[in-house]
Amino acid sequence: MRVPFLDLKAAYSELSRELDEAVLRASHSGWYIGGPEVESFEADFAAYTEAKYCVGVGNGLDALTLALRALDIGAGDEVIVPSHTFIATWLAVSAVGAKPVPVEPASGSYNIDVASIERCITSKTKAIMPVHLYGMPVDIEAICTLAKKHGLAVIEDAAQAHGATVGGKKIGSHGDVVAWSFYPGKNLGALGDGGAITTNNEAIASRVGELGNYGSSVKYFNEERGVNSRLDPIQAAALSVKLKYLDGWNKRRQHIATIYSQALRGLGLSLPNVPTWAEPVWHLYVVATPERDALQSRLSSAGIQTLIHYPVPPHLQKAYQVLALKAGTLPVAERLAKEVLSLPIGPHLSAGDVDYVVSVLTAAT
Repeated sequence: MRVPFLDLKAAYSELSRELDEAVLRASHSGWYIGGPEVESFEADFAAYTEAKYCVGVGNGLDALTLALRALDIGAGDEVIVPSHTFIATWLAVSAVGAKPVPVEPASGSYNIDVASIERCITSKTKAIMPVHLYGMPVDIEAICTLAKKHGLAVIEDAAQAHGATVGGKKIGSHGDVVAWSFYPGKNLGALGDGGAITTNNEAIASRVGELGNYGSSVKYFNEERGVNSRLDPIQAAALSVKLKYLDGWNKRRQHIATIYSQALRGLGLSLPNVPTWAEPVWHLYVVATPERDALQSRLSSAGIQTLIHYPVPPHLQKAYQVLALKAGTLPVAERLAKEVLSLPIGPHLSAGDVDYVVSVLTAAT
């Protein structure tokens, strides 16, 4: 038996007729940059995330980088980031010339510890960039309160949290700006790369759109040095189709997560903890154990594909040697890098697949 980590082909097959029609419609439209498909998706995604504005960009990293630029964050500034996250969060900060300042996860969580943020704020701090990691919302309301106290911006990295809620309110406009990725493996994934920002701030939305269009709002007139980062119409058309099914696919993920959480208790694994105020969308279901490598090997031998998110924390990557954050500096992130294991939880996982994963895990732990 073989259980894939995520079956993207099955996701396409379920919606193939609608996706094919959407792609052909976009292809026949004559609009290959911008146009009605992009505008329609931006309006629909803004409404879905309960934000006033959405601006499509080329990918999730660009969304983060352009959000920082739109807030005039750059050289000499500091941005607080999680120590345990995908490196894109840090790369965006570095891309604008600012310095990432890492904060460890909270106890019993993979998300940034809000209680530890304040002690890392300095006169150079300009923003907090929390990540709704693995589809589990961070305590964004507490972060926004703290940011307001210190006059800081909040840029949410929601690349893994499409549809997640905090206190019943969708992730999408708690902070000053929210950055999204539509990488194919995301809960809302395109047929290639794509990204967006959502915000309630018209000036931020306008500036991100301008920056992603060569720094221009009027063709051939460039107000500043921008980049080329735009969501293309074919991806927007495909995303418009998938957006209609996002909540249903998230419910499938939530059902699988419930089965895992109930069946895996007492096996010696650290299981995800869901705060009472949060509704996660389970982009990933991550367990942790000091015996991670042996467990992954057992599962692989049984035909179950798992992944490690993430095997090397950003501060120990060669790309960040310049920060001189040596091994032992961020012990929680370093421990998690050695212990976390992501189980299959895609929306097209069958009941038999889930039962098989549970049975193998039960036998292996």
